[in-house]
Amino acid sequence: MSETTRASTVRSAREVLAWSRDLTRPGLRSAVETLPPSMRRVAGYHFGWLDEHGLPAAVGGGKAVRPALVLLAAEAAGGSAAAALPAAVAVELVHNFSLLHDDVMDGDATRRHRRTAWSVFGVNAAILAGDALLTLAFDVLRADGRPAVPEAARVLGAAVLDLVEGQSADTSFERRDDVTLPECVSMAESKTGALLGAACTLGGLFGGGGPERVERLRRFGDRLGLAFQLVDDLLGIWGDPAVTGKPVYSDLRNRKKSLPVVAALTSGTPAARELAAFYRRHHPAAAPGLPNLASAPGLPPTGAGPADTDAGLMRAAGLVEAAGGREWTQEHADALLAEALAHLASLDRPAPRATAELRALAHLVAHRDH
Repeated sequence: MSETTRASTVRSAREVLAWSRDLTRPGLRSAVETLPPSMRRVAGYHFGWLDEHGLPAAVGGGKAVRPALVLLAAEAAGGSAAAALPAAVAVELVHNFSLLHDDVMDGDATRRHRRTAWSVFGVNAAILAGDALLTLAFDVLRADGRPAVPEAARVLGAAVLDLVEGQSADTSFERRDDVTLPECVSMAESKTGALLGAACTLGGLFGGGGPERVERLRRFGDRLGLAFQLVDDLLGIWGDPAVTGKPVYSDLRNRKKSLPVVAALTSGTPAARELAAFYRRHHPAAAPGLPNLASAPGLPPTGAGPADTDAGLMRAAGLVEAAGGREWTQEHADALLAEALAHLASLDRPAPRATAELRALAHLVAHRDH
């Protein structure tokens, strides 16, 4: 095939994501169908397949970035996407386990343009459904039976531990006024970078790649994962609710110590001092559905105060920008994208179409509208 013909077959990032969703959805639904009825109902609602009454629904699910990385990494390693489907399903199950728990810990009432699972079914049900998805991920992976499975399970397990440690650090930041930027970067590497790195690693393993190729794919995913979190943090402040599915200024309303915020708070500027005062003025009150958990460690629900008016939140967003937090975050996202693409370019004998589509996906992840 000529280079011109090969290039013409390369799909856009959005086409790749649609392909990833279509390819993984049957396996994902089949896996969830094996859960006990109570967990199946909560999970089905979370994925957008059911409404709150358990009736069929057609709500848009997630972007399917992580399964797309698994499938394309398998092709880049010299194998097929079909061979990596169990790994793609497992990674998406782990990701959604983390989302169910994150929504509880953050007190978020909205995800993907509708109520979160905990706000519909209760905190206990959402936590247990997340636990069920995590268990199911390893069941799906181990059921495949190919030689790559033991190493893939080890990699995925390590990524889950990193993710949990990152989430633990993230929640601890809410109670501290001395969070440093290196700490915040390390948290994001664990919370988001580890699972994207694992997605590419699992794709490489299921695609039959050798150790060096798999390691380069892991590094690509790891750097892309941190860029993804940086951009996600920008969207958490300046994102369009029609795109993010969350209220405007949601991270500021929740007083999240996200990367733009910590970059701003540690800038030593007058804007940083005013922003610090804004963060100190927050006194959480019990969120609807969490009447007995307002003071529980790790469950600081959203509260409203004088600073939480639209004008107050807009002022806080302006302070983050004036203190350089927005610029710092975007610059570092761009630098991490360049690092990720350099690792991808260093692959030995890469599959041209798969690597081109991984590049396109990386650009989409690092340049979402914000």
